[in-house]
Amino acid sequence: MSILLVEDEEGIVAFVRRGLEAAGYQVLVASDGIDGLALAMSDDVDLVVLDLGLPGIPGEEVLTRLRRRRPTVPVIILTAKDSVTDRVANLDAGADDYLIKPFSFSELLARIRARLRSTDQSRSDVIAVGSLSIDLAGHTAMVDGRSIDLSSREFALLEVLARHAGRVLSQTQLLDQVWGYDFDGSSNVVEVYVSHLRGKIGAERIKTVRGAGYKLHDT
Repeated sequence: MSILLVEDEEGIVAFVRRGLEAAGYQVLVASDGIDGLALAMSDDVDLVVLDLGLPGIPGEEVLTRLRRRRPTVPVIILTAKDSVTDRVANLDAGADDYLIKPFSFSELLARIRARLRSTDQSRSDVIAVGSLSIDLAGHTAMVDGRSIDLSSREFALLEVLARHAGRVLSQTQLLDQVWGYDFDGSSNVVEVYVSHLRGKIGAERIKTVRGAGYKLHDT
């Protein structure tokens, strides 16, 4: 599954690319509207994440031109323009979704999955790690056959850990993927939410690797 990211901010490109590749997607990147439009025309691109404030050709024009040639490819606008007028104009011009910066990567990933599902190109909607299962579409989780009640942030953290089951994820990686780019919250927020999850799914399922991070494993 190939996603095109059209974005000129290097920090955001690195952050989103890292997260999408970790989620199993192939990522193409364009840093201006001209290259972005050329790449977006390819049938090999399954979804476009498009900034509006681009050099070369502005994102609004990229969207308009793209819709003439590929009317059905999903396009998610990712921008700092947060006025209602901008949202309405771009949705009317053919954007499928509109996400404001700063943003959470988990929210962007959820919107990408939703758009790919709507075109019948989705990956599996269920992640299973032993007796733990996560239903991405239903936003539910079960352990040993029983349903567990999770907040949206707990669910996002569990999803990231489950996607990389058996692999150690650092606090920085978890902050990037769950709390988002430029998160400015408590330094121990990951530790706090891991503790919450352990209380709900079983402490033995999430292992702390000293000096490295956390990993979810099959008990």
